[in-house]
Amino acid sequence: MASVGKKQAGVPALGWWLMVVGTVRLAFTWSCLFGSGALCSAAYPQAQVSNVHGRTVGVWTLLSCTLCFLCAFNLGSRPIYAATFLSLVYAYGHFLVEYLLYRTVRPANLVGLGVFAVPAIVWMLAEWNTHGRRLRTAATAKQP
Repeated sequence: MASVGKKQAGVPALGWWLMVVGTVRLAFTWSCLFGSGALCSAAYPQAQVSNVHGRTVGVWTLLSCTLCFLCAFNLGSRPIYAATFLSLVYAYGHFLVEYLLYRTVRPANLVGLGVFAVPAIVWMLAEWNTHGRRLRTAATAKQP
């Protein structure tokens, strides 16, 4: 009965999903930076992926991965939340443009990337004000 009215500790479901997305992005980063580039070149199957391009995509993805993990543990931080949300939108938007305009990405690869990006984008948009409101409510409750 002591737990009634207390804030539940732990990571919310959105935080867990962002950790999954971050882990997938980390695997993509590893492939682009250190591996055979199989995942990295799979994203751009019809274009030649140079070593410089692969490393650039790897670092860009590593930054996005870092944001996913930061946001997972700091859902109440509006700047981190917004930066993570926008990184997902920009990354998926980039691949959409590559597919629609330049035809350098196959539809199957777009769907594969979207399996992780689109649910995260929609979920983060749906909970845009939820986590910040909890922090504000807790802060105002502590004031005398």
